[in-house]
Amino acid sequence: MEIAKSLKQINILKYFLLILFSTTLLAISAKFKIPFYPVPMTMQTFVVLLIGVCFGWRLGVTIIIFYLFEGMIGLPVFSGTPEKGSGMVYFMGPTMGYLVGFIFATMLCGLFNFNKNIVFNFLKLTLSVSIIYFLGVAWLGNIIGWDKPIFNLGVAPFLLAEFFKLTILSMIVTLFNDKIHLLKKWI
Repeated sequence: MEIAKSLKQINILKYFLLILFSTTLLAISAKFKIPFYPVPMTMQTFVVLLIGVCFGWRLGVTIIIFYLFEGMIGLPVFSGTPEKGSGMVYFMGPTMGYLVGFIFATMLCGLFNFNKNIVFNFLKLTLSVSIIYFLGVAWLGNIIGWDKPIFNLGVAPFLLAEFFKLTILSMIVTLFNDKIHLLKKWI
């Protein structure tokens, strides 16, 4: 009985540390801006997808929900915080659709079975990240009005950066596929 209790406590600690590490990595990726054309690039969507790939959909979605909760309670974890506000005010702003899209992108990415085929891995990752942009544009259109060029404002500036991130992530997933499967078994 004591051994079972100890193992359960170790599992809880393991998940707590994985969630803490992942939400911290996600917050750092949101703040770190890389000069890119036409807008600076963050690595946030890269990390969102990486979480889904490495941890699967259940733990991945849990991590993203914790991350969003951290931002909603006012921790400066989102890309534009604290400069553009924080907490629920920032969360409910123009980027809310993208942030909520993180949940569904991580879930889809975590459900996919990645393998040694870089083309199929790229397509799976592209489909997963597309959810972020679909929900982001849907929310943005409701906020600023559908009469505005929503695609040009909410998607087009990020396409080149996303292609770059998806290409790198596809190579990582393909090269380290065996290690990712081992990680999932450990979790």
